[in-house]
Amino acid sequence: MSETALREQICRYGRSLFERGLTPGSSGNISLRLPDGGWLVTPTNASLGFLDPARISRLDDQGRLVSGDKPTKEIPLHGALYESRSEAKAIVHLHSTHAVAVSMLPEIDPRQVLPPLTPYYLMRTGGTALVPYYRPGDPAVADAIRGLAGKYSSVLLANHGPVVAGDSLEGAVFATEELEETAKLYLLLRNLNPRQLSPGQVADLVTHFGLTLPEAEDHAGHDHG
Repeated sequence: MSETALREQICRYGRSLFERGLTPGSSGNISLRLPDGGWLVTPTNASLGFLDPARISRLDDQGRLVSGDKPTKEIPLHGALYESRSEAKAIVHLHSTHAVAVSMLPEIDPRQVLPPLTPYYLMRTGGTALVPYYRPGDPAVADAIRGLAGKYSSVLLANHGPVVAGDSLEGAVFATEELEETAKLYLLLRNLNPRQLSPGQVADLVTHFGLTLPEAEDHAGHDHG
């Protein structure tokens, strides 16, 4: 896919996410890794609903701005996830309501934010880690991401929002949406003792779809609420 087409893809998915209320105002950011090691990334203070393909920031493989507007302040966050997930080609960071709400709950296990409620949550995200609160744009968040040792493609920043990597922008968007829907389910069912996927059902998904689930053996079927 040409760089022009990738720029247009970022704008199309950004507008879709914005119009469905998944990231309000000028919140959230999207990046795509290019074949030369550089990135395309949404500019700072830009609404995902009103992106201009020509103004998307183009960074080189060292993270330096080559063209376009000033990039999002969350460059350290994206960079650390790309560094630890070498297969990642795109990253989506949103301020989606239900995922942010879950990130504030006291019972959340930082190694597995959400229980195995649905098969598609596990198939899309592989499980989600909670990263402690950092000021937006704080370079220290990069060390927290690196500390996960590449085990997670889906991360929830406490009191802030989800960050999800994928092998394509479409894959990252779908996984982010699945995380948000699962967070919504969790909040709807919280304290109701819902039936989760059993360890055997999780193991079947792992085998059938070739999934890699962080800490799966410790948390499958575990009741977090």
